[in-house]
Amino acid sequence: MSRGGGRGPSLKDKLDGNELDLSLCDLNEVPVRELAALPKATILDLSCNNLISLPSDFCSLMHLVKLDLSKNRLQQLPLDFGRLVNLQHLDLLNNRLVTLPVSFAQLKNLKWLDLKDNPLDPVLAKVAGDCLDEKQCKQAAVKVLQHMKAIQAEQDRQRQRKLQAEREMEKKREAEQRAKEAQEREVRKREKAEEKERRRREYDAQKAAKQEMEKKTKKEHVQTRKPASSSRPPQPARHKRSWSRSVLRVLLFVLLCVICTLAACKLTELQHQPLCVSVNTLYEDVLAALQNHKTLQNMLHQNSQQ
Repeated sequence: MSRGGGRGPSLKDKLDGNELDLSLCDLNEVPVRELAALPKATILDLSCNNLISLPSDFCSLMHLVKLDLSKNRLQQLPLDFGRLVNLQHLDLLNNRLVTLPVSFAQLKNLKWLDLKDNPLDPVLAKVAGDCLDEKQCKQAAVKVLQHMKAIQAEQDRQRQRKLQAEREMEKKREAEQRAKEAQEREVRKREKAEEKERRRREYDAQKAAKQEMEKKTKKEHVQTRKPASSSRPPQPARHKRSWSRSVLRVLLFVLLCVICTLAACKLTELQHQPLCVSVNTLYEDVLAALQNHKTLQNMLHQNSQQ
């Protein structure tokens, strides 16, 4: 393995039992592929190098139990650093770390932690405390894990609240969409009803106009036929006048017969006959009765004048 991150066959030569010491090698990057080929190396020392960051596949080295990254220039750890679930001892002394990834809370086996000489966030620095002896470093591991678990739980709650808010927002949008669709259906229904009503009115108007036209045409037709038909009504009048004339003629004939009979009974020798005596008596009785009634007398007077 050469300086500056070079790789070489000498990496196995540095393995001593389960310990692999890569400190003071002037490394700019971690040889993850070669380290993955050495699963026996559960203790890895990468201190006193020039590491600025760790590659994302570094977290695949899940066989690591003890890791020393002190005295580098690390500004952050990989987001999935918590995949190193077997890690028990972690030394991050003298780096440039400000925060730790939330996945750090998953390091459930971590029992020793040193975060001294890092520009940590004030809250995290207060939680971690000092690591001047074994007891303090163990307490730092416990407290930092608890702190990171609390952050993870809070983030989970925020994520749940966000998901819930998104679900509610989605439900609201769906409800609004359904309301909009219902409103559109109602508008279409109303427009359809209005269209039906308009067509019904048009139909009624056309029907009325047609009836009016038929009535007008019929009236014109009747008026056209009126001269021919107007000659017919006088026929009953003529029949009536003919009947009246017939009755009048009969009455006149009867009256003439009565007058002739009276004249014969009054002026001839037949006046002494029994029939004429009866006729003369009846005439005198009728004449007397008529003279007793003023109205009839007036009528007789008017008739006599006429």
